[in-house]
Amino acid sequence: MKELCRKTIPPTLYAALEKVATVVKANGGKAYVVGGSVRDMLMGSGSVKDIDIEVFGITPEKLKSVLSEHFDLDLVGLSFGVVKLRHLDIDVSLPRRESKRGTGHKGFDIESDPFLSVEEAATRRDFTVNAVYFDFLENKTVDPFNGAEDIRTKTLRHVSGKFTEDPLRVLRGMQFVARFDLAVAEETIEICKSMTPENLPPERLLEEWRKLLLKGKSISRGLEFLRRTGWIKYYPELKRLIGCKQDPQWHPEGDAWNHTCHCLDAFAKNRIGDDTEDFIVGLAVLCHDLGKPDTTEFQNGRLRSLGHDVAGVPLTLSFLERLTNEEKILREVPPLVKYHMSPFALYSAHAKTAAIRRLAANVIRIDRLCRVAQADHDGRPPIDDESPEIEWLMEKAEELRLAACAPKPIVQGRDLIALGLKPSPAFGKIIAQCFEAQLDEKFTDRESGIEFLKKRILKTGMEKRTTTPEKTIQGKTK
Repeated sequence: MKELCRKTIPPTLYAALEKVATVVKANGGKAYVVGGSVRDMLMGSGSVKDIDIEVFGITPEKLKSVLSEHFDLDLVGLSFGVVKLRHLDIDVSLPRRESKRGTGHKGFDIESDPFLSVEEAATRRDFTVNAVYFDFLENKTVDPFNGAEDIRTKTLRHVSGKFTEDPLRVLRGMQFVARFDLAVAEETIEICKSMTPENLPPERLLEEWRKLLLKGKSISRGLEFLRRTGWIKYYPELKRLIGCKQDPQWHPEGDAWNHTCHCLDAFAKNRIGDDTEDFIVGLAVLCHDLGKPDTTEFQNGRLRSLGHDVAGVPLTLSFLERLTNEEKILREVPPLVKYHMSPFALYSAHAKTAAIRRLAANVIRIDRLCRVAQADHDGRPPIDDESPEIEWLMEKAEELRLAACAPKPIVQGRDLIALGLKPSPAFGKIIAQCFEAQLDEKFTDRESGIEFLKKRILKTGMEKRTTTPEKTIQGKTK
């Protein structure tokens, strides 16, 4: 195991780990590596990026004292028995007792107890795969709940009855099964069914969904975990996809729920490694068909879901708003849902560049939209055909330099001022009119934009050019 540490832990972290274990032992304690780093090493998941160390037999004051001699410390979590090594992704903690006194993630009384046994300390951990302790200096593991065996058999199993004390653990289970392709023990499904979200704050919920979409290899497993545990009821927009029938000719994979699961697995295979972009696209793929239950009906002998793209926008917002108030997400995900059918519609209509410019203005980034459309296209097994529509749109967007950005207004407020107009609330309306004309390709550069401004707007009588400082662009003179 120690050799595995040397292979998977970066040298700087490895040296810091060795130093912590050595100084703790010299002061009468014992340091164990525990949690995700041990799990990832045993799973062969590649390089370990951060380490959790649990120290037994040393008081919080003594731990702070001995570590401060060798490391720069962040003591923000010291009251909870946690010390962070600054500039190193290492958390050093003490065993602690937790007693539930209320609802939510803050409803605990926490008390450090460095003299707990490893077995007792392990009972507060969530899953057995995260409850394997590794003694670095003695090169041996302590595994009170057979977590190594569950790692070997790829099984997710809760550690103890204390699991119910933190409802966030259900969503942790969701993202774990997706990330590590785990089967879930039936007893863990049952205990999750008995739990509710209580008063979990949105930011903690969002973080688990973020890990699902950014790290999940089989995202469908995570969604199925939600369905089997009954927690899908807390996400009614998603639950309504279950049983929503689709036309079997175009969707042989089954209902809209199965389709969404397949789409997310297709998305996971094509993440680009940019967390911001991948998260926005992943959320859009998750939500892209939320409008189908409200729009699906038989027409001319087949199931159709006309308008499901537009109908999905308010449902997308209601889903997202329970997870976050982050403006970027709330602003940039819904348009991808609304326009996810556009690549096929524009291709079929032999759309001109003006339509592509307008689409770019609506979705902000066409490359995102194409990724959503590609996942939608690929989420229909066993159909495995080409998608020339998406390739066509990307090529057009790249030619227009609009693949990764929205078009910017050519005519600006300073241009109106240069023509002798005084700033006023009407400026926004004029600039918006110019931008609409720009998208329709009535002008393509600043010079032609100024000409358009003079001929088509300032001479319409809606707005007038000032000739004296007392006049304004309000349609009236003062």
